[in-house]
Amino acid sequence: MSHYKVIIIGSGPAGLTAAIYTARANLSPLVLEGLQPGGQLTTTTDVENFPGFPEGIMGPDLMDKMREQAKRFGANCQFEVVVKVDFKQRPFKVSTEDKTYTADAVIISTGASSKWIGLESEAALVGHGVSSCATCDGFFFRGKEIAIVGGGDSAMEEATFLTRFASKVTVIHRRDDLRASKIMQDRAFNNPKISFIWDTAVIDVLGSKETGVTGLKLQNLKTKAVSDFPTEGLFVAIGHKPNTDIFQGEVELDATGYVVVKPGTVSTNIAGVYACGDVQDHHYRQAITAAGTGCMAAIDAEKYIEALESEEKTTQKASV
Repeated sequence: MSHYKVIIIGSGPAGLTAAIYTARANLSPLVLEGLQPGGQLTTTTDVENFPGFPEGIMGPDLMDKMREQAKRFGANCQFEVVVKVDFKQRPFKVSTEDKTYTADAVIISTGASSKWIGLESEAALVGHGVSSCATCDGFFFRGKEIAIVGGGDSAMEEATFLTRFASKVTVIHRRDDLRASKIMQDRAFNNPKISFIWDTAVIDVLGSKETGVTGLKLQNLKTKAVSDFPTEGLFVAIGHKPNTDIFQGEVELDATGYVVVKPGTVSTNIAGVYACGDVQDHHYRQAITAAGTGCMAAIDAEKYIEALESEEKTTQKASV
């Protein structure tokens, strides 16, 4: 089968919620899961803020449950990576490395990837003391001393948020001044729980999956001096990159690469193409908000397809 009424690109909370809703509407969606089936939640150990799980749930387990729920209603989930799309004419074309599919409607839910420092030790400890989401993981660091890397608004916002839980937050920044807006800087500077280490880079993360993060190896970029810094957690807040490279020239993107949707909707500038989750949301970036927009995209896609089918029937009757 190469033609589907709905193709969903991406399989995080947004994409799988869209799959559940479109499948329940008897649209038999095709879900192209991408390189990381389940999205960013598959790198998260404990998820304690998703409604319905009072004891918390492992991120990969939550995504497995969502996938099984979608498949139960008839979604076709395939481990394929989309390499090209063509939204310039209908039916829309979606190409993977081996196949080209067509669809009446497409839901984009490819998410956004956290920017990381790029250390092997950092990657090994994601979910074990290393995080890129204060809202998601701050609770786990109650009463601990932690560090955060970054110097922009998001870093200052997360540092301030983390002081609700941590006993001390140390901001490590490569320069001697912040890129953050004045108001965000003032909030951080005036918070007694926040301190700063300037002109410094993290060159190694110390610890193990068993112990969690125990410290950082730092290098002063001016003096080149290397030192060990004890800490119980590391938050990386150097930005996110939306996964939208394949949509360049096909849908409207903003200056930072996020898909632009009409205010209050998940509709792109192309009728029949919708965007949900972190690929169009650089503000909230939560599993529950992503799932909500996945529901919106599914309902809008269903209505769009109904209108298409009604129009086709009217045309057929007129031709007879």
